[in-house]
Parts: sequence; C-alpha cells; structure tokens
Amino acid sequence: MPNLSSAKKQMRVSVRRRTINRAVVSATRTSVHRSEGLIASGAKEAPEAVQETISVLDRAVRKGVVHPNNAARRKSRLLKKLNQQATSKKAK
Repeated sequence: MPNLSSAKKQMRVSVRRRTINRAVVSATRTSVHRSEGLIASGAKEAPEAVQETISVLDRAVRKGVVHPNNAARRKSRLLKKLNQQATSKKAK
C-alpha cells in the first residue's frame, strides 16, 4: 500500500481510469463480436453494424485505450470479412 499522499492519490486515479478503460475495451469487444456475428449470418444489418464498430474503435483510440494500429487491424479485418461476404452473395 502507498504511504505518501501523492501515491495514495495516484492509486485512486489509476483505479478510476482502469474502470473506465475496462468499460471502453469491453464495449469495443462486444461491438466487434456483434459485427462478426452479423457478417457470418449474412444479415442485412451487417454494414451498419460494421460502421458502428469502426466508430467505437475510433473513439477508443481517441481516448487512448486502444493502440491505433490495433484498431486499424481490427477495422481492416472486419471490412475484409464484410467484403468477402458481399462478393460471395453476388456470385450466387
């Protein structure tokens, strides 16, 4: 446990930040899984869900919770899956 008052305050701040950051990370994961599920099922709502997920990822990057390259990789993979699903529908 911290002894100095500044260390005590820093611990309180880090606990507060951690709870907020965990909520943001959880929201991004939920959004990504939801989008992937909609893409896999071939739902009409998949493009809108992907756009929402991209927005959620960009917000997480702005807040400094997710690394920009991590978000870019996730967005790229999502769009790749969405485009593959769209082209496979057209081929049928």
